[in-house]
This record gives sequence, structure tokens and C-alpha cells, in this order.
Amino acid sequence: MKIMKFGGTSVGKPERMFEVARLITADAESKIVVLSALSGTTNTLVSIGDAMSKGDKALAQEIISNLEVHYKKFIAELLPIQSFQDKALSIIKEHFEFLSIITKISFNEALNKDILAQGELMSTKLFSVYLESKEIDHALLPALEFMLIDANDEPQVLAIRAKLESLLKEYPATKIFITQGYICRNAKGEVDNLKRGGSDYSASLISAAANASVCEIWTDIDGMHNNDPRVVENTKPIEQLSFDEAAELAYFGAKILHPASIWPAQQFNIPVKLLNTMQPEAKGTIIVQKASSSGVKAIAAKDGIAAVKIKSSRMLLAYGFLRKIFEVFEKYRTPIDMITTSEVAVSLTIDSLLHIDEIIRELQPFGEVEVLKNQTIIAIVGNELSSVKGTFTKLFSSLESIPVGMICYGASEDNVSILIPSEFKKQTLQLINAGLF
Repeated sequence: MKIMKFGGTSVGKPERMFEVARLITADAESKIVVLSALSGTTNTLVSIGDAMSKGDKALAQEIISNLEVHYKKFIAELLPIQSFQDKALSIIKEHFEFLSIITKISFNEALNKDILAQGELMSTKLFSVYLESKEIDHALLPALEFMLIDANDEPQVLAIRAKLESLLKEYPATKIFITQGYICRNAKGEVDNLKRGGSDYSASLISAAANASVCEIWTDIDGMHNNDPRVVENTKPIEQLSFDEAAELAYFGAKILHPASIWPAQQFNIPVKLLNTMQPEAKGTIIVQKASSSGVKAIAAKDGIAAVKIKSSRMLLAYGFLRKIFEVFEKYRTPIDMITTSEVAVSLTIDSLLHIDEIIRELQPFGEVEVLKNQTIIAIVGNELSSVKGTFTKLFSSLESIPVGMICYGASEDNVSILIPSEFKKQTLQLINAGLF
């Protein structure tokens, strides 16, 4: 069995759904098809929740009504046969009635997660009706019946496997299964989600739970490129990456893959393929355990970074000093990306400013605290970078005109990270691309 995940742009128009149907019926292998919400839907649902949280129920209802109009137009193009069109309209009517009802009750975070789940629920049901209209045998597997996270928001792979196996046994002759990405149930049994980009994560978790032959992630890009194609011209897709290389690239800004989606596949050694719905004949990128070669494979950039520097000649070398600093960030659940130390200071980077005021206040007893915002991490990723002669010479020669704030290498042989002011991002990506490729 293989897993095929299609993102929002891959199902965002009726003609794209037609192509997805063609792709999932192109071979006889059993498959679970994981769908995102129609492109733009999740952002709209977020807007509804934002309006509700501010008490603007009229605005929330206006957004809901506009979204319903969009879905009705979508259905008219997707399903020209009236009987199937009526069935689809009846389905979305229930979901939009639910959204309208919530504008009349008190808003809370649990309700917000119910709102956010509507996109995937509608896209999968509409696609199921389309498959039915084409007489394509399939079954709809509700993700809320088997996708589970615990009290720490961590997925429960073994429980997912047990529930999924039980559901699949109900359809012994079925080859195609459709399910929702992103959504799940939490430890309280409430509707929850795997956060933004979580459909990739869903696909990887389902691959692990089903012991799949492969996990295919279908997007609108022909694989992971060696640089950001929006910034750098003539980038190229990478044919093969190791899980470690892909994880570094995903974490440090490669948009094609959600960072969390690597580890379930890696844990169970499930190959991951990144493929293009718009260009299905393209090779794309395959991600497996071992790297295909040594040296630089790709460059990625992560924006929205803040650098925090704690300067303290008195305490830095004291026993337990670093532990106390890390405990502050752990307390506020703020991950650290990069860290460097000197005899008198510790510099580190974070990608969330949500609790920055509290963090600064708790760090101040340790020394002088300085925060630099609007920073970008540029990650140069590849297998055993130091083993290829001249790599670092070319890299740092490329950066001659760039004000580099931090350099981090050693924790991973697959990654050199540099910190720069965000205003230099485009220039830096182009310079490194020219210097290394």
C-alpha cells in the first residue's frame, strides 16, 4: 500500500481534482489518498475564527457566506450531472450551517479547531462524490476516527496503526481510500489539528502506521530545489536526498515539505517522494535513508528569526549556566535554532517572539540581554560538507559583502547555518548560489 498526499493547490480547482483522480487510478496498488483543504479555505477559516474571537459575528457570517458561494461555484464545475451536484450541495450545506450556528454561541479555542477542520472535511467529501460520479470504487476513511495526539500534542503512532488497521479490514476488496490531512483528535477526544502544513505530517504518520511502500507528497513544484526558485533563477530539483538532509532543509525554510513530516517516515524507513501534480512525468525528489553523494545539495532560508545575546563575564563559565538559560526557553516552549558561545557571551536564535518579553525578563539576572529582530537563517545543506575540498572557502568567499551575525557548524555534518539581517536575504541566496553551484 502507498500513501498519496495532495495539497491545497492540487485540489483547489475542479480540473485539478480531475487530475488527482487520474493519478490515483493510474496503477492497481492499494493506496490511501490524503487531501488538504481547497486552496485558500484554511486561511478563510482562520479569518472566521479571528472575527469570532474579536466578537465581530457579523464579519464572521459575511466571510462564511462568501466562502459558501465559492464552494457552490466549485461544485457546479466539478459535478455537471445534477444528481451528484445535488448530493454535493447537500453535504456542504451541513458544514456551512454548522459554521453559521457557531456565530451565535460563545467562542473558545476548542470551537476554533472545529472551524479549522471544516476545510479538509469538505474537500474529501466533495472528492468522494466526484469519484462516485465516475464509478471509481473507493471508501472514505474519517481521519477523526484514527488520527490521535496525546496531551503533549504528540501523535500516537501505535494507536493510529491499531485503529487504521481495524478500519481497513471493513473494506477487504477496496483499493482506494480517501482521508483528511491535518485534522485529528486530542487526548480529550476533541477535534484538533497537526498545525499548519500538517497534511504532510498526516501523510507521513499514516505511512508509518500502514507500513506503506512509499509516501508520495504531491504539490505544484517538481521536487525540492537546490535553492528558492522565487528568489534565485535557474534552480534545479534534487533527485535524491537523505532523511537527514531533507529534515534540515524542511526545518530551515524549504516550503515544499512540512518539517515534522520527516521523522515518522524515517523512523519506519518509508521512502518519501516529492512530486508535481501539474507535471506528473517529472522525476521529482526521493528521500531515503542514505545520501546519494557528499557535498552541498541545497540552500534554504528561514525568516522571522530573532537573535538573543546574553553577555555575562561573571556567570558564563559557572557550572549550570547554560542549563539555566535553556530552562527559560523550555518554560515558554520556545525552540532554539542556532547557538554559539564565547568566553563572555551566549548567542542563540529563536523563531517565535510570542513570549519574548517574559524571556528577556527572566534572562536579565544572568547578564546583559540584547535582542536583534528581523533576522534570517540561511542553511547550506548536504552530506558530510567538510569532506568536499573547497566547500567552506567558496561559501565564505561568497559572503564577503554580507554582514553575518552568527555561523553555526558541527552539531550536524549536514548543515552550515548563518544568520543575516533579513534585508540581505535575496542577495545572500543569489551570492551563495553563484559561489557553490
